Amino acid sequence: MALDGALLSLLKRELEDWAVDTRIDKIHQPSREELVFHMRGRAGARRMLLSCRAAGPRIHFTQFVPENPAVPPMFCMLLRKRLINAKLLRIRQPGLERVLFLDFDTTNDLGDHITLTLAVEIMGRHSNIILIGEDGAIVDSIKRVDAEMSSVRLVLPGLPYTMPPAPANSMDFESTSLDEIWEGLGRQKDMELSKALLSLLCGLSPVVCREAAFYVGRGADVRSHSMTGDQRQRLTFFLGQLKERLDKINGQPTMLVENDTGKPLDFSFFPIAQYGIKATAKTFDRFSDLLDAFYAQRDQMERMRQKSKDLLRVLANASDRASRKLNAQRLELKQCGDREHLRQCGDLLNANLYRIQKGMTEISLENFYDPEAPLLRIKLDPSKTPVQNAQKYYKDYRKAQTAEAFLIDQIAQGEQELLYIDTVFDSLSRAQTERELQEIRRELAGQGYIRSQGKSRQKPPPLLGPLEFMSSDGFPIQVGRNNQQNDRLTLRDAHNGDLWLHVKNIPGSHTIVKAAGAEIPDTTVLEAAQLAAFHSRARESSQVPVDYTRVKFVKKPQGAKPGMVIYDHYNTVYVTPSQELNDRLLQKE
Repeated sequence: MALDGALLSLLKRELEDWAVDTRIDKIHQPSREELVFHMRGRAGARRMLLSCRAAGPRIHFTQFVPENPAVPPMFCMLLRKRLINAKLLRIRQPGLERVLFLDFDTTNDLGDHITLTLAVEIMGRHSNIILIGEDGAIVDSIKRVDAEMSSVRLVLPGLPYTMPPAPANSMDFESTSLDEIWEGLGRQKDMELSKALLSLLCGLSPVVCREAAFYVGRGADVRSHSMTGDQRQRLTFFLGQLKERLDKINGQPTMLVENDTGKPLDFSFFPIAQYGIKATAKTFDRFSDLLDAFYAQRDQMERMRQKSKDLLRVLANASDRASRKLNAQRLELKQCGDREHLRQCGDLLNANLYRIQKGMTEISLENFYDPEAPLLRIKLDPSKTPVQNAQKYYKDYRKAQTAEAFLIDQIAQGEQELLYIDTVFDSLSRAQTERELQEIRRELAGQGYIRSQGKSRQKPPPLLGPLEFMSSDGFPIQVGRNNQQNDRLTLRDAHNGDLWLHVKNIPGSHTIVKAAGAEIPDTTVLEAAQLAAFHSRARESSQVPVDYTRVKFVKKPQGAKPGMVIYDHYNTVYVTPSQELNDRLLQKE
């Protein structure tokens, strides 16, 4: 699942074919580790994504437009100052290193033409994007690396740029002959063939090395020092084919999709067979399209995770606080259940006042509530009179009785609060834009979980509408994005005859099928149920129960939290959520 040097070399040719001699029109930095260049040339305009995320570092043309922050980061401002209107002269890659150098022709403050270089280092958690001046010194980087972070290589403004250190005893696959590769394998210690190739050859990813071992062993494990003659020939042929693909620029963008879940599993520049029937290969015309398809959903989730960190922390703290309070109240309620014993002690003391003397610490009395039981020992306060001791037990009894009624109500409220927090967690996990996060923030501020940001001079953006779908039968389907939108959708916008759906006992979105007085066919009901399941916490499950009823049977209890409703006269259908159905029925905004 790594963008290796071999695939990067093929991607470089693809980028060169279009991007060289184009100019940078706009620069955005949608997240801390991503840049988007809007490139314009004679052939038109495209967007180039540069990412140094640890989970998906890469560079390619993109069709997806990440949402930009209101205030651009400092590195973005620097690039806008230095590279706007700059022309891309060339793209360089040293051997099969996972580094691309983009050389730009631009002008300095005096109007003189200079060349600035942007180094895109694609190296897992050490990935970086670095702007280099004409003198070879670092102007700045998207990630600064000081002495506390690394003792091997510093990345700071003013320091000379140096290449990332190469692994010891590694060979560049492109420039190394097959004979040299065999000599290198012989010098290594005996190990699994895939691991031996990965440690020896620079430019090949784990999936390529595993595919080589799979091809050599026909699916069986192979050791680097114990290959048969036939296996050695097969490895020579496999590596020769890879070299020929790179020399002739004959790569085939290929993505492996997991059959069970439909999720992207891996990718490479040639067909992959090691997963067998577990995955299906999907090919693309361009490597940019491949990377776009592989990382789009994952990157969206990562961007939102970063932007919602503060809200997740607030919700986690609120959930923990509510749980601890609820546990304490339940323990106290359990103790209140023993209040009848307090009343019985008061009755026994009243019936035996003549036997009690002030100053006694306890007394054993016959229990007329349970004659067969042994004598009941009752503790006394030596500073109180017999009557005062009896009254103390009656007072504790009444206190426990009052506390029980109060605790039952408080526990019910605490349970509802935990359920509400759970629904906000779910909304947050499905948020895809900054505006959705802002609405969740407003909701939490309205419920007192976070402070309101106060009045702003800027006009607040209009409220987001629900997600809009169209069923196969032509019925509009609306899905709420968060709790407050669920309330508006169900209680204000929907009509009594519309169909309301929600997953059973699981946090999720309210889903409305607009009937417009017509009878809703079963196909639309099933599609709406699948959408309701997809936009819930049960998205990854199968056979999800979804309740549905007419809107007129849905009510909101007095004082209930946002999104909380009750309903009756309902039926239940079991469905499996589908990403494909969601994408097919979704109406573009």
